[in-house]
Amino acid sequence: MPFYQFTVPTGDATLDHRAEVAAAMTKVHAEVTGAPSAYVHCSFTEVAPGSIFVAGEPVTGPRMVGVIRSGRSAEVRGRLLHELADAWCEITGLAKKDVAIFLTEVPGANVLEDGAVLPEAADDPV
Repeated sequence: MPFYQFTVPTGDATLDHRAEVAAAMTKVHAEVTGAPSAYVHCSFTEVAPGSIFVAGEPVTGPRMVGVIRSGRSAEVRGRLLHELADAWCEITGLAKKDVAIFLTEVPGANVLEDGAVLPEAADDPV
């Protein structure tokens, strides 16, 4: 169920290491949450430089939005954020200050995968 969507300016190291980054995100998510790695999705969208803004000003660093099932503790979400960022930066050479990760939570009842509506996170590790 987890879906990690990267928005990356052209020329950023993340694009050169997509497969490695996707494998690392999968590994981190599975280790931190206990979810099977077969359910982790990653997608990369390349955008022109000057397409990402913070406070109305262009920034050069990539962004990631992670959609995860609701019900994880604040401790698990915090660990997930830091371990995802650490793995991403280790692979790409980016500084942690130059990436941004946003987690959004959705109830399992809002997800259909493999033909089934997912149970809630508290009931199942997916």
